[in-house]
Amino acid sequence: MGEALDPEVVELAGKIFDLARAGDTDALAAYVDAGVPVNLSNDSGDSLLMLAAYHGHAPAVRVLVERGADVDRANDRGQTPLAGAVFKGADDVVRALVDGGADPAAGTPSAIDTARMFDKVELLTLFGAA
Repeated sequence: MGEALDPEVVELAGKIFDLARAGDTDALAAYVDAGVPVNLSNDSGDSLLMLAAYHGHAPAVRVLVERGADVDRANDRGQTPLAGAVFKGADDVVRALVDGGADPAAGTPSAIDTARMFDKVELLTLFGAA
């Protein structure tokens, strides 16, 4: 068994995950700029980018991508931020991720598969999969 996690560190990480869910762009940027890993992930493998994307916060997504977040990093279920944004219907987040280099074929199901499932022809065209 590994070392026990410091409760203060766990509390801080929880706060940062909440900032991503809430789309608090300025606070996220400040924490990452101060040294919080941009690809910090929770116990389900959801990164800050995944949480911001899934909750529809395009400005927070852009800030994290600008700071080097892995746009194709899948969570423990194989889901990527792009597929999550397609599922949630967050087209502005989809565009921010595509602009950041996200691969629409990555993950399970992929963003392409998800767009097909919901008959999102405009996104399939954006992904070059129409």
